[in-house]
Amino acid sequence: MAIKTFGPNTVDWEQRTDMDRLRTERLARLKATLEESELGALLCFDFSNIRYMTATHIGTWAIDKLIRFALLPRGGEPIIWDFGSAAKHHQLYNPWLDHGHAHAGTPGESCHQQHGSRAGLSTLRGAIPPGAGMAEDVANKVYDVLAEYGLQNEPVGIDVAEMPVLAALAQRGLQMVDGQQVFLEARRIKTADEITLLTHACSMVDAAYEELYRYLRPGVRENECVGLVNKTLLDLGSEHVEGVNAISGERCAPHPHVYSDRIIRPGDPAFFDILHSYNGYRTCYYRTFQVGSASPAQRDAYKICREYIDKAIALVKPGATTADVCEVWPAATEFGFANEMDAFALQYGHGVGLSIWERPIFSRLISFDHPEVLEEGMVFALETYWPAKDGWSAARIEEEVVVTADGCEVITRFPAEDLLVCGTRYWTFDGALPTLRESQSHLNTTEGRRT
Repeated sequence: MAIKTFGPNTVDWEQRTDMDRLRTERLARLKATLEESELGALLCFDFSNIRYMTATHIGTWAIDKLIRFALLPRGGEPIIWDFGSAAKHHQLYNPWLDHGHAHAGTPGESCHQQHGSRAGLSTLRGAIPPGAGMAEDVANKVYDVLAEYGLQNEPVGIDVAEMPVLAALAQRGLQMVDGQQVFLEARRIKTADEITLLTHACSMVDAAYEELYRYLRPGVRENECVGLVNKTLLDLGSEHVEGVNAISGERCAPHPHVYSDRIIRPGDPAFFDILHSYNGYRTCYYRTFQVGSASPAQRDAYKICREYIDKAIALVKPGATTADVCEVWPAATEFGFANEMDAFALQYGHGVGLSIWERPIFSRLISFDHPEVLEEGMVFALETYWPAKDGWSAARIEEEVVVTADGCEVITRFPAEDLLVCGTRYWTFDGALPTLRESQSHLNTTEGRRT
Protein backbone atom coordinates (compact mmCIF):
# COMPACT_ATOMS: atom_id res chain seq x y z
CA MET A 1 0.00 0.00 0.00
CA ALA A 2 1.36 3.42 -0.96
CA ILE A 3 2.45 5.81 1.77
CA LYS A 4 -0.26 8.42 2.10
CA THR A 5 0.27 12.10 1.39
CA PHE A 6 -2.02 14.91 2.49
CA GLY A 7 -2.34 18.65 2.30
CA PRO A 8 -0.13 20.58 4.71
CA ASN A 9 -2.98 22.15 6.68
CA THR A 10 -4.58 20.71 9.82
CA VAL A 11 -8.20 19.72 9.29
CA ASP A 12 -10.91 18.12 11.42
CA TRP A 13 -12.14 15.76 8.74
CA GLU A 14 -8.95 13.78 7.99
CA GLN A 15 -6.24 12.22 10.14
CA ARG A 16 -2.98 13.73 8.97
CA THR A 17 0.36 14.25 10.69
CA ASP A 18 -0.14 14.12 14.44
CA MET A 19 2.38 16.62 15.80
CA ASP A 20 1.73 15.75 19.44
CA ARG A 21 2.41 12.10 18.66
CA LEU A 22 5.50 13.08 16.65
CA ARG A 23 6.97 14.97 19.61
CA THR A 24 6.05 12.28 22.12
CA GLU A 25 7.38 9.34 20.11
CA ARG A 26 10.65 11.05 19.20
CA LEU A 27 11.42 11.93 22.82
CA ALA A 28 10.41 8.46 24.00
CA ARG A 29 12.78 6.88 21.48
CA LEU A 30 15.63 9.16 22.56
CA LYS A 31 15.01 8.42 26.25
CA ALA A 32 14.96 4.67 25.59
CA THR A 33 18.23 4.86 23.66
CA LEU A 34 19.81 6.89 26.45
CA GLU A 35 18.67 4.28 29.01
CA GLU A 36 20.32 1.54 26.96
CA SER A 37 23.61 3.44 26.89
CA GLU A 38 26.18 3.96 29.64
CA LEU A 39 25.63 7.72 29.66
CA GLY A 40 24.12 9.78 32.42
CA ALA A 41 22.85 12.52 30.11
CA LEU A 42 22.88 13.91 26.57
CA LEU A 43 24.04 17.45 25.81
CA CYS A 44 23.47 18.77 22.31
CA PHE A 45 24.31 21.88 20.35
CA ASP A 46 23.48 20.45 16.90
CA PHE A 47 20.31 22.03 15.51
CA SER A 48 18.74 18.75 14.39
CA ASN A 49 19.42 16.97 17.67
CA ILE A 50 17.96 19.89 19.62
CA ARG A 51 14.82 19.71 17.49
CA TYR A 52 14.50 15.95 17.92
CA MET A 53 14.87 16.28 21.70
CA THR A 54 12.82 19.44 22.38
CA ALA A 55 10.65 20.08 19.30
CA THR A 56 11.82 23.70 19.16
CA HIS A 57 12.88 25.79 16.19
CA ILE A 58 14.05 29.42 16.02
CA GLY A 59 14.88 29.84 12.34
CA THR A 60 17.42 28.52 9.92
CA TRP A 61 19.80 31.41 10.60
CA ALA A 62 20.76 29.60 13.82
CA ILE A 63 21.69 26.26 12.25
CA ASP A 64 25.46 26.71 12.33
CA LYS A 65 25.81 29.15 15.24
CA LEU A 66 26.10 26.68 18.18
CA ILE A 67 24.41 29.33 20.33
CA ARG A 68 21.63 27.19 21.83
CA PHE A 69 21.98 23.95 23.74
CA ALA A 70 19.77 21.28 25.30
CA LEU A 71 20.25 18.64 27.98
CA LEU A 72 18.43 15.36 28.61
CA PRO A 73 19.30 13.84 32.01
CA ARG A 74 18.73 10.12 32.49
CA GLY A 75 15.33 9.77 34.18
CA GLY A 76 14.45 13.42 33.52
CA GLU A 77 12.95 15.71 30.91
CA PRO A 78 14.73 17.86 28.34
CA ILE A 79 15.82 21.39 29.12
CA ILE A 80 16.78 23.89 26.44
CA TRP A 81 18.74 27.10 26.93
CA ASP A 82 17.76 29.30 24.04
CA PHE A 83 18.70 32.59 22.46
CA GLY A 84 17.19 35.75 23.91
CA SER A 85 13.42 36.04 23.67
CA ALA A 86 13.14 32.59 22.04
CA ALA A 87 13.21 31.09 25.55
CA LYS A 88 10.25 33.23 26.61
CA HIS A 89 8.39 32.26 23.45
CA HIS A 90 8.89 28.57 24.24
CA GLN A 91 7.50 29.17 27.74
CA LEU A 92 4.35 30.71 26.25
CA TYR A 93 3.79 28.44 23.25
CA ASN A 94 5.57 25.12 23.82
CA PRO A 95 3.54 23.43 26.59
CA TRP A 96 5.31 20.10 26.10
CA LEU A 97 8.39 21.70 27.68
CA ASP A 98 6.47 22.79 30.80
CA HIS A 99 7.67 20.06 33.16
CA GLY A 100 8.79 22.28 36.04
CA HIS A 101 6.55 20.32 38.39
CA ALA A 102 8.96 17.38 38.16
CA HIS A 103 11.46 19.17 40.42
CA ALA A 104 10.42 21.76 42.95
CA GLY A 105 13.69 23.64 42.61
CA THR A 106 15.35 25.70 45.26
CA PRO A 107 13.36 28.05 47.55
CA GLY A 108 12.63 31.30 45.79
CA GLU A 109 13.36 29.87 42.33
CA SER A 110 11.08 31.54 39.79
CA CYS A 111 8.54 29.53 37.88
CA HIS A 112 10.22 30.10 34.52
CA GLN A 113 13.47 28.69 35.87
CA GLN A 114 11.65 25.40 36.45
CA HIS A 115 10.34 25.41 32.87
CA GLY A 116 12.11 23.29 30.30
CA SER A 117 12.98 26.43 28.35
CA ARG A 118 15.50 28.85 29.85
CA ALA A 119 17.55 31.77 28.61
CA GLY A 120 21.14 30.98 27.77
CA LEU A 121 23.71 31.10 25.01
CA SER A 122 27.18 29.96 24.10
CA THR A 123 30.08 32.16 22.98
CA LEU A 124 28.66 33.27 19.59
CA ARG A 125 31.40 31.26 17.89
CA GLY A 126 33.99 33.13 19.93
CA ALA A 127 32.66 36.64 19.23
CA ILE A 128 31.93 37.19 22.93
CA PRO A 129 35.29 37.97 24.61
CA PRO A 130 36.61 34.94 26.54
CA GLY A 131 36.96 37.10 29.64
CA ALA A 132 33.17 37.48 29.79
CA GLY A 133 32.99 33.89 31.03
CA MET A 134 30.19 32.74 28.73
CA ALA A 135 31.71 29.28 28.24
CA GLU A 136 31.92 28.89 32.01
CA ASP A 137 28.29 29.98 32.29
CA VAL A 138 27.26 27.17 29.91
CA ALA A 139 29.21 24.65 31.99
CA ASN A 140 27.68 25.90 35.24
CA LYS A 141 24.13 25.65 33.87
CA VAL A 142 24.70 22.09 32.70
CA TYR A 143 26.44 21.05 35.91
CA ASP A 144 23.67 22.43 38.12
CA VAL A 145 20.98 20.39 36.35
CA LEU A 146 23.08 17.24 36.42
CA ALA A 147 23.66 17.75 40.13
CA GLU A 148 19.88 17.96 40.67
CA TYR A 149 19.65 14.42 39.32
CA GLY A 150 22.82 13.17 40.99
CA LEU A 151 24.43 12.67 37.57
CA GLN A 152 27.39 15.03 37.83
CA ASN A 153 29.81 12.10 38.06
CA GLU A 154 28.31 10.16 35.15
CA PRO A 155 29.60 10.45 31.55
CA VAL A 156 27.76 13.04 29.47
CA GLY A 157 27.32 12.43 25.75
CA ILE A 158 27.87 15.52 23.61
CA ASP A 159 27.43 15.96 19.87
CA VAL A 160 29.32 19.12 18.81
CA ALA A 161 30.59 22.14 20.74
CA GLU A 162 33.07 24.98 20.73
CA MET A 163 36.48 24.29 22.24
CA PRO A 164 36.09 26.87 25.06
CA VAL A 165 32.83 25.22 26.10
CA LEU A 166 34.41 21.76 26.13
CA ALA A 167 37.26 23.10 28.24
CA ALA A 168 34.83 24.73 30.67
CA LEU A 169 32.80 21.53 31.03
CA ALA A 170 35.98 19.61 31.79
CA GLN A 171 37.01 22.27 34.30
CA ARG A 172 33.75 21.61 36.19
CA GLY A 173 34.80 17.99 36.42
CA LEU A 174 32.27 16.66 33.90
CA GLN A 175 33.29 13.63 31.84
CA MET A 176 32.37 14.43 28.23
CA VAL A 177 32.17 11.58 25.71
CA ASP A 178 30.79 11.03 22.20
CA GLY A 179 27.00 11.34 22.27
CA GLN A 180 26.41 11.45 18.54
CA GLN A 181 25.96 7.69 18.33
CA VAL A 182 23.05 7.78 20.80
CA PHE A 183 21.27 10.43 18.76
CA LEU A 184 21.92 8.62 15.48
CA GLU A 185 20.67 5.34 16.92
CA ALA A 186 17.47 6.96 18.19
CA ARG A 187 16.85 8.67 14.84
CA ARG A 188 17.66 5.57 12.74
CA ILE A 189 14.08 4.23 12.61
CA LYS A 190 11.43 6.77 11.67
CA THR A 191 7.99 7.03 13.25
CA ALA A 192 4.85 7.03 11.11
CA ASP A 193 4.59 10.82 11.37
CA GLU A 194 8.23 11.29 10.40
CA ILE A 195 7.65 9.17 7.29
CA THR A 196 4.60 11.27 6.41
CA LEU A 197 6.62 14.49 6.70
CA LEU A 198 9.51 13.06 4.68
CA THR A 199 7.12 11.95 1.96
CA HIS A 200 5.45 15.36 1.82
CA ALA A 201 8.88 17.00 1.56
CA CYS A 202 9.57 14.79 -1.48
CA SER A 203 6.24 15.74 -3.07
CA MET A 204 7.33 19.38 -2.94
CA VAL A 205 10.51 18.49 -4.81
CA ASP A 206 8.41 16.58 -7.35
CA ALA A 207 6.71 19.91 -8.09
CA ALA A 208 10.02 21.78 -8.22
CA TYR A 209 11.37 19.34 -10.80
CA GLU A 210 8.25 19.77 -12.92
CA GLU A 211 8.83 23.53 -12.98
CA LEU A 212 12.52 23.05 -13.66
CA TYR A 213 11.88 20.59 -16.49
CA ARG A 214 9.56 23.05 -18.23
CA TYR A 215 12.03 25.92 -17.72
CA LEU A 216 15.29 24.29 -18.83
CA ARG A 217 16.50 25.33 -22.28
CA PRO A 218 19.68 26.56 -23.94
CA GLY A 219 20.65 30.01 -22.69
CA VAL A 220 19.55 29.77 -19.06
CA ARG A 221 22.18 29.71 -16.34
CA GLU A 222 22.65 27.21 -13.53
CA ASN A 223 22.05 29.89 -10.90
CA GLU A 224 18.75 30.86 -12.55
CA CYS A 225 17.63 27.25 -12.21
CA VAL A 226 18.56 27.36 -8.52
CA GLY A 227 16.46 30.50 -8.09
CA LEU A 228 13.46 28.85 -9.73
CA VAL A 229 13.71 25.81 -7.46
CA ASN A 230 14.02 27.99 -4.36
CA LYS A 231 10.95 30.02 -5.28
CA THR A 232 8.88 26.94 -6.05
CA LEU A 233 9.74 25.25 -2.77
CA LEU A 234 9.29 28.35 -0.63
CA ASP A 235 5.94 29.06 -2.29
CA LEU A 236 4.87 25.52 -1.37
CA GLY A 237 5.80 26.02 2.27
CA SER A 238 9.40 24.86 2.54
CA GLU A 239 10.98 25.84 5.82
CA HIS A 240 14.49 25.93 4.45
CA VAL A 241 16.14 25.24 1.10
CA GLU A 242 19.39 23.77 2.33
CA GLY A 243 20.97 23.63 -1.09
CA VAL A 244 20.45 23.05 -4.80
CA ASN A 245 23.29 21.52 -6.74
CA ALA A 246 23.02 22.50 -10.41
CA ILE A 247 25.67 20.87 -12.60
CA SER A 248 25.72 21.14 -16.39
CA GLY A 249 27.86 20.45 -19.42
CA GLU A 250 31.52 19.63 -18.89
CA ARG A 251 31.12 20.38 -15.16
CA CYS A 252 29.38 16.99 -14.86
CA ALA A 253 32.66 15.04 -14.98
CA PRO A 254 34.28 15.55 -12.56
CA HIS A 255 31.30 16.34 -10.35
CA PRO A 256 31.88 19.51 -8.23
CA HIS A 257 28.78 19.44 -5.95
CA VAL A 258 28.03 23.17 -6.39
CA TYR A 259 26.15 25.38 -8.83
CA SER A 260 27.73 28.16 -10.90
CA ASP A 261 26.69 30.90 -13.34
CA ARG A 262 27.45 28.70 -16.37
CA ILE A 263 25.15 29.15 -19.38
CA ILE A 264 23.52 25.88 -20.40
CA ARG A 265 24.10 24.96 -24.05
CA PRO A 266 22.35 22.69 -26.58
CA GLY A 267 23.28 19.06 -26.01
CA ASP A 268 24.32 19.61 -22.40
CA PRO A 269 23.53 17.18 -19.62
CA ALA A 270 22.24 18.92 -16.49
CA PHE A 271 21.74 17.23 -13.16
CA PHE A 272 20.37 18.66 -9.94
CA ASP A 273 20.24 17.70 -6.28
CA ILE A 274 17.49 19.39 -4.26
CA LEU A 275 17.84 19.52 -0.48
CA HIS A 276 15.16 21.28 1.52
CA SER A 277 13.29 21.00 4.79
CA TYR A 278 9.58 20.66 5.52
CA ASN A 279 8.84 20.88 9.25
CA GLY A 280 12.48 19.97 9.76
CA TYR A 281 12.49 16.89 7.52
CA ARG A 282 14.91 16.90 4.63
CA THR A 283 15.16 15.70 1.06
CA CYS A 284 18.16 14.62 -0.99
CA TYR A 285 16.90 14.06 -4.52
CA TYR A 286 18.91 13.99 -7.79
CA ARG A 287 17.55 14.10 -11.31
CA THR A 288 19.33 14.31 -14.68
CA PHE A 289 18.08 16.00 -17.86
CA GLN A 290 19.42 16.53 -21.35
CA VAL A 291 18.92 19.98 -22.84
CA GLY A 292 17.99 20.08 -26.51
CA SER A 293 19.25 16.61 -27.45
CA ALA A 294 20.88 13.48 -26.09
CA SER A 295 23.87 11.81 -27.73
CA PRO A 296 24.33 8.02 -27.77
CA ALA A 297 27.08 8.34 -25.14
CA GLN A 298 24.79 10.35 -22.86
CA ARG A 299 21.93 7.91 -23.27
CA ASP A 300 24.25 4.99 -22.47
CA ALA A 301 25.56 6.69 -19.33
CA TYR A 302 22.05 7.31 -18.08
CA LYS A 303 21.00 3.74 -18.77
CA ILE A 304 23.94 2.38 -16.75
CA CYS A 305 23.25 4.83 -13.91
CA ARG A 306 19.60 3.71 -13.83
CA GLU A 307 20.52 0.03 -13.86
CA TYR A 308 22.74 0.44 -10.82
CA ILE A 309 20.11 2.23 -8.79
CA ASP A 310 17.42 -0.26 -9.78
CA LYS A 311 19.62 -3.18 -8.70
CA ALA A 312 20.16 -1.48 -5.34
CA ILE A 313 16.47 -0.77 -4.75
CA ALA A 314 15.57 -4.36 -5.61
CA LEU A 315 17.70 -5.57 -2.68
CA VAL A 316 16.15 -3.30 -0.03
CA LYS A 317 14.13 -5.21 2.54
CA PRO A 318 14.34 -5.93 6.27
CA GLY A 319 17.29 -8.18 7.04
CA ALA A 320 19.37 -7.14 4.05
CA THR A 321 22.54 -5.19 4.76
CA THR A 322 24.27 -2.13 3.41
CA ALA A 323 27.01 -4.46 2.17
CA ASP A 324 24.46 -6.39 0.08
CA VAL A 325 23.47 -3.18 -1.67
CA CYS A 326 27.03 -1.95 -2.20
CA GLU A 327 27.96 -5.30 -3.73
CA VAL A 328 25.90 -4.51 -6.86
CA TRP A 329 27.56 -1.12 -7.35
CA PRO A 330 30.76 -0.76 -9.37
CA ALA A 331 34.16 -0.36 -7.78
CA ALA A 332 35.70 3.10 -8.07
CA THR A 333 38.27 1.86 -10.58
CA GLU A 334 35.46 0.83 -12.95
CA PHE A 335 34.40 4.45 -13.55
CA GLY A 336 37.66 6.34 -13.53
CA PHE A 337 38.70 6.77 -9.89
CA ALA A 338 41.80 5.43 -8.18
CA ASN A 339 40.08 4.26 -4.99
CA GLU A 340 36.86 4.40 -3.00
CA MET A 341 37.85 7.52 -1.08
CA ASP A 342 38.30 9.38 -4.36
CA ALA A 343 34.84 8.25 -5.49
CA PHE A 344 33.06 8.66 -2.15
CA ALA A 345 29.39 9.73 -2.36
CA LEU A 346 29.01 8.93 -6.07
CA GLN A 347 27.69 5.38 -5.60
CA TYR A 348 26.25 6.08 -2.18
CA GLY A 349 23.37 5.80 0.25
CA HIS A 350 22.49 7.61 3.45
CA GLY A 351 19.68 7.95 5.94
CA VAL A 352 17.42 10.99 5.63
CA GLY A 353 15.53 12.65 8.46
CA LEU A 354 16.03 15.91 10.32
CA SER A 355 19.39 16.05 8.53
CA ILE A 356 20.43 14.65 5.18
CA TRP A 357 23.11 12.24 6.38
CA GLU A 358 21.84 9.85 9.02
CA ARG A 359 21.99 6.09 9.50
CA PRO A 360 22.38 3.86 7.60
CA ILE A 361 25.33 4.71 5.34
CA PHE A 362 25.96 2.78 2.10
CA SER A 363 29.44 3.00 0.61
CA ARG A 364 31.99 0.56 -0.72
CA LEU A 365 34.49 2.53 1.36
CA ILE A 366 33.04 1.30 4.68
CA SER A 367 30.03 -1.00 4.26
CA PHE A 368 31.82 -4.26 3.52
CA ASP A 369 33.78 -4.07 6.76
CA HIS A 370 31.01 -2.41 8.78
CA PRO A 371 27.65 -3.54 7.37
CA GLU A 372 24.39 -2.24 8.83
CA VAL A 373 21.21 -4.31 8.84
CA LEU A 374 18.18 -2.74 7.18
CA GLU A 375 15.00 -2.53 9.27
CA GLU A 376 11.40 -1.59 8.66
CA GLY A 377 10.88 2.13 9.15
CA MET A 378 14.27 3.23 7.88
CA VAL A 379 14.22 6.03 5.32
CA PHE A 380 17.26 6.59 3.14
CA ALA A 381 18.43 7.87 -0.22
CA LEU A 382 20.29 5.77 -2.77
CA GLU A 383 22.25 7.64 -5.42
CA THR A 384 24.31 6.56 -8.41
CA TYR A 385 26.59 8.28 -10.90
CA TRP A 386 28.05 7.29 -14.24
CA PRO A 387 30.38 9.22 -16.58
CA ALA A 388 29.74 9.09 -20.31
CA LYS A 389 32.27 7.79 -22.80
CA ASP A 390 32.54 11.25 -24.38
CA GLY A 391 34.75 12.29 -21.42
CA TRP A 392 32.65 15.21 -20.16
CA SER A 393 29.02 14.15 -19.77
CA ALA A 394 27.60 12.19 -16.84
CA ALA A 395 24.35 11.01 -15.28
CA ARG A 396 23.19 11.21 -11.66
CA ILE A 397 20.04 9.64 -10.17
CA GLU A 398 18.82 9.51 -6.58
CA GLU A 399 15.75 7.88 -5.06
CA GLU A 400 14.52 8.03 -1.47
CA VAL A 401 12.99 4.83 -0.13
CA VAL A 402 11.11 3.72 2.96
CA VAL A 403 11.82 0.19 4.16
CA THR A 404 8.52 -1.67 4.52
CA ALA A 405 7.67 -5.04 6.06
CA ASP A 406 8.48 -6.94 2.86
CA GLY A 407 10.54 -4.56 0.74
CA CYS A 408 10.56 -0.83 0.21
CA GLU A 409 8.59 2.03 -1.30
CA VAL A 410 10.10 4.81 -3.39
CA ILE A 411 8.85 8.24 -2.29
CA THR A 412 10.66 10.35 -4.92
CA ARG A 413 8.24 10.31 -7.83
CA PHE A 414 9.43 12.69 -10.54
CA PRO A 415 9.99 10.41 -13.57
CA ALA A 416 13.51 9.04 -13.84
CA GLU A 417 13.08 5.69 -15.57
CA ASP A 418 14.21 7.23 -18.86
CA LEU A 419 16.48 10.15 -19.69
CA LEU A 420 14.28 13.20 -20.25
CA VAL A 421 15.15 15.77 -22.90
CA CYS A 422 13.87 19.32 -22.45
CA GLY A 423 14.07 22.66 -24.21
CA THR A 424 13.84 21.27 -27.75
CA ARG A 425 12.83 23.40 -30.72
CA TYR A 426 12.45 22.46 -34.34
CA TRP A 427 11.47 23.93 -37.71
CA THR A 428 8.66 22.62 -39.86
CA PHE A 429 7.70 23.83 -43.31
CA ASP A 430 4.11 24.59 -44.26
CA GLY A 431 4.38 25.21 -47.95
CA ALA A 432 6.97 27.94 -48.45
CA LEU A 433 6.70 29.41 -44.93
CA PRO A 434 8.79 28.02 -42.07
CA THR A 435 7.12 27.77 -38.65
CA LEU A 436 8.97 27.56 -35.37
CA ARG A 437 7.37 25.12 -32.99
CA GLU A 438 8.38 24.33 -29.41
CA SER A 439 7.81 20.77 -28.27
CA GLN A 440 6.06 19.96 -25.02
CA SER A 441 8.77 19.11 -22.52
CA HIS A 442 6.74 16.39 -20.87
CA LEU A 443 6.54 14.53 -24.19
CA ASN A 444 10.29 14.51 -24.76
CA THR A 445 12.33 11.41 -24.10
CA THR A 446 15.77 10.25 -25.08
CA GLU A 447 14.57 10.19 -28.66
CA GLY A 448 14.19 13.99 -28.71
CA ARG A 449 16.25 15.74 -31.40
CA ARG A 450 16.95 19.21 -32.73
CA THR A 451 16.13 19.19 -36.44
